[in-house]
This record gives sequence, C-alpha cells and structure tokens, in this order.
Amino acid sequence: MRSVAFPPADTVVILDVLHYVERGEQDEVLARARAALGDGGTLLLRVGDAASRRRFAASQWVDRLVFRLRGSRARPQSGRAVAEWIAHLVGLGFQVSERPMSQGTPFANVLLVATLGPPRSES
Repeated sequence: MRSVAFPPADTVVILDVLHYVERGEQDEVLARARAALGDGGTLLLRVGDAASRRRFAASQWVDRLVFRLRGSRARPQSGRAVAEWIAHLVGLGFQVSERPMSQGTPFANVLLVATLGPPRSES
C-alpha cells in the first residue's frame, strides 16, 4: 500500500488500514488512489474518527491486543478526525459524504464515500 502504483480504476476501496502508516504516507496513498480514478470514480475509505476520543481509543486498544496475540509488536497509529479526512479528500478534488459505521460497537468507524466529477448514472 505504501508504494504500489494503483492501476486505472472506477473504484478504490481502502478499509481500516491507513491508521497503520504515518500521515505523510497516508497522503501519498490517497494521492495515488486519486490518480487511479477517472471522472465519476469513487473512493470508499473507512477510517476511525480520532475526534471521538474514547471510541477511537477502543479501536487502538483492540489493534494492540491483536498484534500482541499474533506475537507482533503493535505499530504506532496515526489517526485523524473525520473532518480532517474530509478536508484532505476535498483538497484532492473529491466530493465527500460520510456514513457512520459504528452502530452497536464501541468503535468510531466512519465510511467516507468520495467521488470525482459528475456521479455515474444507474443503468
């Protein structure tokens, strides 16, 4: 994810992984995703909302536990508030809507649906 070139695509899906890399690397991944998408393209990005401190901390705690159970050392995590994610995506030219994804869980997950250009018509 940190270095692969994304081929041209209609949709790019990135779920629950960007917090494992530093902010600059997050920005690079998103820029490459943007470059892979044409007009009407969609980026589906699920992130934790760092502004929801307790719920975001719960996600981080579970991640650390899973790493330890697998015999690995937990990696530092770099989260952002949803407003920051959206501002960055808008800066890349996306129109962004958000959909909460945490109902019934202790976590702070949000799905960001980011589109480029005119929306595609349903056929």
